[in-house]
Amino acid sequence: MKMMLNSSQVSHFTLDAYLDPGLFKYVIFLTVLCFYVFIIVANVLLIVVICMNRSLHEPMYLFLCSLFVNELYGSTGLFPLLLLHILSDVHSVSAPFCFLQNVCLYSYGGGEYLILAIMSYDRYLAICRPLQYSTHMTGNRIAALIAFAWLCPLLLCVVMTSLSATLRLCGNVINKVYCDNYSIVKLSCGATTVNNIYGLFITCCSIFLPLALIFVSYAKILRICFSGCKQTRQKAVSTCSPHLASLLNFSCGAFFEIMQSRFNMNNIPNMMRIFLSLYWLTCQPLLNPLVYGLNLSKMRVICKSLISAEM
Repeated sequence: MKMMLNSSQVSHFTLDAYLDPGLFKYVIFLTVLCFYVFIIVANVLLIVVICMNRSLHEPMYLFLCSLFVNELYGSTGLFPLLLLHILSDVHSVSAPFCFLQNVCLYSYGGGEYLILAIMSYDRYLAICRPLQYSTHMTGNRIAALIAFAWLCPLLLCVVMTSLSATLRLCGNVINKVYCDNYSIVKLSCGATTVNNIYGLFITCCSIFLPLALIFVSYAKILRICFSGCKQTRQKAVSTCSPHLASLLNFSCGAFFEIMQSRFNMNNIPNMMRIFLSLYWLTCQPLLNPLVYGLNLSKMRVICKSLISAEM
């Protein structure tokens, strides 16, 4: 008979998805470290570029800046512990830190979708209602939208993690390389109805509602593009294509993670499961600086001039 423990009595969780690659762990460590360094350098560079250039103090670029800050936040919640465990033979983490990482990673994901939704609304106003744009996108409204995109997912994830922290657990082994809320819920010996209902609620609030707003915004943008002039279509393509690429990339990663968490994936090789579980946390911080830095002309020109001046 399994012993029931309240999660407050669990002093640590074991992350059981790590492989033993032998000496190759140093190669993996250096590769992951390079990814993390690139994420920090690229996102910080773009944040500095936006903050230091008054010509970029426009709503679209301020929302981009908040997106890059969110990438740094999510990456910091994942990579330091991941790098430590790659080199370590013991893959355990204290319970408080595990719950803290849980809040960090899920609030990062929810914030990502909300910021992308706000950016789609911003593009809708700029393209479909250009004469009303300045009256809608005031400084106070921009600040309120950014604060909402950060604080709302954080509050929802704190409640979610608090519910998980009250469960009676029959074990402390998580089959992931990071702390995952659904994996903790599956360790429960008792009823998890409240957790499952709240999990569905937070999924709707963090994923489906932002996606619905994005869909409506782009449906209206496409309608204007098809009925407008060539210049309008070119403006829409140049400003919306990076956003759509970022949205598609992150949605694929989130879809892989949901599928892996909710369904039995034992027929998939362990290395592939690890890759899929990490993709949604690493794809955006790695690719967003490239997507936005290379595709938006203003960003590209200023970054080139900054790098040339340094050299």
